[in-house]
Amino acid sequence: MKKLILSLALIVGMAISTNAQNAKGDWYVGTGDVANVAWTDWAISPTLGYGVSDKLMVGLGLAQADSTEDLAIDIHARYFMTVAGQDVFAYAAISEFEFDNLSLGLGKMFTIHKAVFVEPKIVYNVGEETTNLMLGFGLKF
Repeated sequence: MKKLILSLALIVGMAISTNAQNAKGDWYVGTGDVANVAWTDWAISPTLGYGVSDKLMVGLGLAQADSTEDLAIDIHARYFMTVAGQDVFAYAAISEFEFDNLSLGLGKMFTIHKAVFVEPKIVYNVGEETTNLMLGFGLKF
């Protein structure tokens, strides 16, 4: 049921949205991945990013599954480019400052309303050798 609701929200968002553009000096505040988490296991995992240039955004993410887990920190970057007429971004992240936790991906940022965006992305985790569909939401200002 959760995947159906998220899929419908993604389709509606894509249908009514325009492409989000990165610009030097833009700030991004968002969520981590909400696609692969059970409703009862949701936790706050904020991300903060900054547009270093018109094509590059770097950021930091924090996550803690519950009070028994340590706080996990990741550093990520998005490189914005145009592929086949579509504005997309290449994604790279390192979790816990370990290269075994390297993730690489490709995604697209959609503006839903003014500064609100949704960003679906396909991410390959090098250490776990898994590919996942991830979905994040946030604000850009």
